Amino acid sequence: MNTKIYKRVLLLTDSLLAAAQQKNQKIFDGFYAELKQLCEEYEKSDKDHPVQWETLADFTDDIELAITIYQQALDKAEAINSKDFRSSIGFSIAALKVELGDKTGAIEHLEKAKISCNKIIDKELKAEIHDLLEELKQS
Repeated sequence: MNTKIYKRVLLLTDSLLAAAQQKNQKIFDGFYAELKQLCEEYEKSDKDHPVQWETLADFTDDIELAITIYQQALDKAEAINSKDFRSSIGFSIAALKVELGDKTGAIEHLEKAKISCNKIIDKELKAEIHDLLEELKQS
């Protein structure tokens, strides 16, 4: 990923978190629009990367829109064969699908995330994927 863009995404993330903590919707919306513009500006270029789209989805309040954005991020993660991003994004989609009552869709994404996470270092994410998948399969 382009270092300049990565640093910009991190800065915007910090700004979005600060605005959310201050409960300042106007400032939050401004930073969100800036992040969205960054995503769209580099979309389908060599500077496009799942991290910017995953971050945008993380800060999207509309669950269905967030799932759509996460799917864009997942497609980009699959294109670069990033098991880390496929795992984290798949888990995020599954968690939102649980909120929407789509157990089947959640299980489908978790099963794919579980396959992807076999080769990642993040043991906490692996455990979260495993635990949620087991919980959904048993309910």
